[in-house]
Amino acid sequence: MNTYRLTLLALLAAMAVVGRAAFAFLPNVQPVTSIIIICGIFLGPLSAVLLSLITVFLSNMLLGMGIWTVWQIVSWALIGLLSGWIGKLHRRMPVAVLVGFAIFCGYLYGFVVSLTTYQITGKFLPYYIAGLPFDTFHALGNGIFILIFYPLTAVFFKKFKKNHLSV
Repeated sequence: MNTYRLTLLALLAAMAVVGRAAFAFLPNVQPVTSIIIICGIFLGPLSAVLLSLITVFLSNMLLGMGIWTVWQIVSWALIGLLSGWIGKLHRRMPVAVLVGFAIFCGYLYGFVVSLTTYQITGKFLPYYIAGLPFDTFHALGNGIFILIFYPLTAVFFKKFKKNHLSV
C-alpha cells in the first residue's frame, strides 16, 4: 500500500462520507455502495474493504453508531470483496452489467444489515420483508450513482493506475 493509494482511499472515503450525509434525507439512497464498488473494481478487494471500514466509522460518527455499525461494515466489506474480485476477473466490464451488480448489492446490503434484528430479537423474516422498499430505494440509487460516477471516474482511475499504482 503506497502513498498514492492511501491518498486516493482518503479522497474516496471523504466523498462517501459527504455523499452519505448529503443524501441522509432520502431513505437508503446514498452513494457509498457505488463508491465502494468502483473502488473494488479499480483498486482491488483490500482497498475496497479498507474504504468500507473507514467510511462506516466516519459516517456513523455523524449519523449515529449502534449495533448496526458492525453489520454495515460486514455488508460493505462483502460488497467490496465481490467487486474487487469482479475487477480482477473482468478488466473491461460494460456499464449495464455494473448497474445490475450495483442493484443486486443494494439488496445484498439490506439482507446483511437485517441480520442485526435477528441478532437482537431472533426474528429475521418480518423485519427483512418490511425493509424491502428501503432496499429497493438503495438498489435503484446504486444503479443511478453507478451510471453517474463510473463513466466519470473510469478514465481517471485507469490513467492514475497506469501512472502511479502498483497492483
